[in-house]
Amino acid sequence: MSEKYYIPIKKLAESERPREKLIKYGVGSLSNVELLAILIRTGTKNNSAIDLSQKILSFHPEGIRFLADCTLEELMQIKGIGISKACQIISAIELGKRLAMSSLAHSPYVKSPLDVANVFMEEMRYYKKEYFKIILLNTKNQIIAVEDISIGSLNSSLVHPREVFVRAIRKSSSSIILLHNHPSGNPEPSTEDIKITKRLIEAGRIIGIEVLDHIIIGDGKYISLKEISAI
Repeated sequence: MSEKYYIPIKKLAESERPREKLIKYGVGSLSNVELLAILIRTGTKNNSAIDLSQKILSFHPEGIRFLADCTLEELMQIKGIGISKACQIISAIELGKRLAMSSLAHSPYVKSPLDVANVFMEEMRYYKKEYFKIILLNTKNQIIAVEDISIGSLNSSLVHPREVFVRAIRKSSSSIILLHNHPSGNPEPSTEDIKITKRLIEAGRIIGIEVLDHIIIGDGKYISLKEISAI
């Protein structure tokens, strides 16, 4: 919106104000811009909170996905976004990630690959780098802990059996599930993914800690290497 035609939110019709719309129609009635406007609360001298929200969502080609892994410094490159508003946005995004992870406390048992995907999808689908994690389980397939093993393109030097199983031994885990994401959004396993998985399965057999599965997270979809008989 041109600064010449700047209209403060309080000058909008009540039915068009984000906060009033939320109260009257529910949060589902709001657009991404309106949700963000409520979060940052105020605008600047020349831009309303809605204008600033539009600037934020158009700042990066990825749109709203940019917020999933942005930094304070990146947000503050946007005119009108200072340290306070940047902190509000970063905190809200982190709270959403922790909320997604909190389901671990309510669904601590893994019965299928879908259980794993339901817990980790919303966090890992937006990662811009590959994260390799292991899920540690007890004899009842209850999650004991989740450990980060490596960050970066998956290869055998980054994901060494020693690094994987020392974590499992320390936590007295009886079995583990391998988990990583594909930033491209396509969860199809690579040759290296399958090679690493088979290597870890073999190491687990020797140590006595079973590798139950390897789940790859994409953008809204996942693949279980066990389900597709790749391992």
